[in-house]
Amino acid sequence: MSDAMQPEETDPPLADLPIPASAERNPQAADQLDELISRLEAAAEQLRSGDLSTDAAATLVEECAVLANRAGAELERRVHAPARGQGSLL
Repeated sequence: MSDAMQPEETDPPLADLPIPASAERNPQAADQLDELISRLEAAAEQLRSGDLSTDAAATLVEECAVLANRAGAELERRVHAPARGQGSLL
């Protein structure tokens, strides 16, 4: 089978991604990110269940967008945070 015909690998769940070193230095930040991930996963389960009305599902999707934005901002902050002992060069 050629490389072009191999099935695509799916992205791992957020909870399975490695914890950045900055999160290990700040357990409270890791807990906040874990909470956001848990809330997003719970919302996804609710949406998949099909038990929500159209309006409730739309509201939940909007809430997911806010949570995902917060999680993305936290990850971005961690990626760009200087390592312990390193100051800003600018």
